[in-house]
Order: sequence, then C-alpha cells, then structure tokens
Amino acid sequence: MHVLNKASDIPGKETPDMPHNPPKAPLLAERMDPDPIKQFVRWFAGAEQAGLPLANAMTLATADKQGKPSARMVLLKDVDARGFVFYTNYQGRKAHDLHDNPFAALVFYWQPLSRQVRVEGPVEKVAPDESDRYFANRPRGHQLEAHASAQSQVVRDRDFLQKQFEDLSGRFVGQEVPRPEHWGGYRLVPESVEFWQEGKDRLHDRLRYRRDDAGSWMIERLAP
Repeated sequence: MHVLNKASDIPGKETPDMPHNPPKAPLLAERMDPDPIKQFVRWFAGAEQAGLPLANAMTLATADKQGKPSARMVLLKDVDARGFVFYTNYQGRKAHDLHDNPFAALVFYWQPLSRQVRVEGPVEKVAPDESDRYFANRPRGHQLEAHASAQSQVVRDRDFLQKQFEDLSGRFVGQEVPRPEHWGGYRLVPESVEFWQEGKDRLHDRLRYRRDDAGSWMIERLAP
C-alpha cells in the first residue's frame, strides 16, 4: 500500500508554492500570556498582519446526541474574555447538534506561520441584542440570504433558492431587513485552548491552557 506523504505524491498534483515561515524560536510557556484569550489575540493579529486570507476562518466540530460528529468551516466574528463568537442559522445541522449536545471544538490553522490553535468548551447562544447589532451591520444581500435559506434542508434546485431571494428582495424594498428569529450567534466558552507551533524534525510545540481546581488558567506542555 502506497502512503501519500506530500502533495506531489497525488496523481496530477504538484507541491503548491505556498509561503512558509517556520518559527525560529521554540514555543515556551514563560513567554506566553497567562490569559489564553490574550495570547490568541496576539497570534490572530500576527496572522492578519502577515496578510493571510480569512485569518478568522475556523473549523467548527459538533456532535449530535448519538455522538456522531460533524465539522465545517465558519468565521470567527468576535472574541473576548467570554469566548469565541460565530453566527449561523438556528435551524441548520450545527444548531441541531448544539441543541442536543452543547459542546464544540474549534481549530484555526495558519499554515504559512506554522501555527494552529484548538479550542474546546460548551456553547451558548449570544444575547438577542448582540445578534441584532451584528446583523444590522451585515451586507444587505447577506441579510436577505438569512431569510431566504432554510439551511441544511433539501431544496429542489438553485432556481428555487434564487426565487426565494428575489421575492424577499422585493418584500423589503425601501426598508431595513430585520434579523429573523431563526438566525443569530453562538459563543464557545473555552475550557481548554491549545497553541501548536511547528518544530524541527516534527518535534512540534504544544502548549495547552486549562483551568485548575481554583479556576485559574494553567499551562501544560503536551508531547507532539
């Protein structure tokens, strides 16, 4: 059995010419911020300054009540001491998963910087007024889509979706588009945050923050 080790092993594929800047110094606990949110903001700012497209893109992994997993890419829209916020349709698959099993995991991967961040914890809906404020600042087309799309439901064809969108465009002519009740935000409240950085000879650095018995953040080094 042949194991694919790199992109050039895949028939018809060549190794992509991707920018790659492996860290020159190892990741050390004493150099990390004691607060994982502040450390995340520091790394996120570095990804944005490096010009990475969609630095706020993250994998969101959920599981239903039977434990069957599901993962998809979503966008981080806010982060503060309370946690990591994303927005979605409350009637889609991810929302059903979170209703039955309100825990999730996030992964950020910034390949050119040789870094990733993993976050795990319970998930809760953000307050309605917070969702209202975010929705009001979305592009109008995105607002209309939130009304038009029954996320994750089977539809006849694309023409059906397009007609739904056009009908709603006509309905809201000359007025603001209100946030539909079935659309809003979620906040993942971190219980653990892991910072991963590439190391030479695959001796990668993994530093995980988690709460101790007193509720304070502690940092542990994990084997790669």
